[in-house]
Amino acid sequence: MEFKHYSVMLEECIEMLDIKEDGIYVDCTLGGAGHSKEILKKLSPKGRLIGIDQDLDALKAAKEKLKDFNNVTYVHNNFYNIKDILESLEIEKVDGILMDLGVSSYQLDQGERGFSYMKEAALDMRMNREEAFSAYNVVNEYSEDELFRILRDFGEEKFSRRIASRIVEKRKVKPVETTLELVKIIDECIPAKFKREGGHPAKRTFQGIRIEVNSELSILDRAIGDGIEALNKDGVMAIITFHSLEDRIVKNKFRDLVDPCKCPKDLPMCVCGKKPIIKLINKKPIEATKEELDNNSRSKSAKLRGCKKI
Repeated sequence: MEFKHYSVMLEECIEMLDIKEDGIYVDCTLGGAGHSKEILKKLSPKGRLIGIDQDLDALKAAKEKLKDFNNVTYVHNNFYNIKDILESLEIEKVDGILMDLGVSSYQLDQGERGFSYMKEAALDMRMNREEAFSAYNVVNEYSEDELFRILRDFGEEKFSRRIASRIVEKRKVKPVETTLELVKIIDECIPAKFKREGGHPAKRTFQGIRIEVNSELSILDRAIGDGIEALNKDGVMAIITFHSLEDRIVKNKFRDLVDPCKCPKDLPMCVCGKKPIIKLINKKPIEATKEELDNNSRSKSAKLRGCKKI
């Protein structure tokens, strides 16, 4: 299957990054390489792009798409390790970092990956298929309380307790092995009137499990901090998120770096000496245009935030 990935808010990202032709840029989530290709078009031969992805299928497809460019370094890794990646490449500072945190159309549409609640597949959801831990382990090995926690906190699922209880009940008879087995369990737990609201009834549960399998939220906080540390003065970080949990982490992390002072508010002046590290490019997140939404409904929940290193 062709690796398809719609590059969400492509023009807005490129404008925000404000590409320097001889600069060094990092695409932390290379995916279908749509954003990377546009970055490379603006780079001179002296410029450089570092493309990171933990999905080998994505890297393979990106190498094909970017075969006409000689100034790309491909890295099979998780962007959580951005600090170590740049050190191993002997790169001290970069001019821009992009993170597109969406699951690619390829990953959603390729049945065997187990990301989709619309297609029969083994419970998987691993971004990096070289890792052993998968959705099967979460669904069949987590306690009821642990399942409840991830469905509530990561999936923001209203019926998380009911779904967790039913999963545990069902797996006593036999393991839950496929996506559609799990969908059936979820469907039994959600009252009819709620099924008509907010899309597919399994959407939130699958989101919660996917986040747990890939440690997506814990990865994000450290990666932002390490990434901004690696930026040159006036370097830009642009991040596209696709659900409120990710967006909240980005917003709060940016806020802390804009105002790192932790002095008590009743002190007349700052005594900790901590200075702002970044400034925000946009205070409110940028969202997809109507035209983009018409072309790609998956961009509906996307939010773009950016900051510039001081």
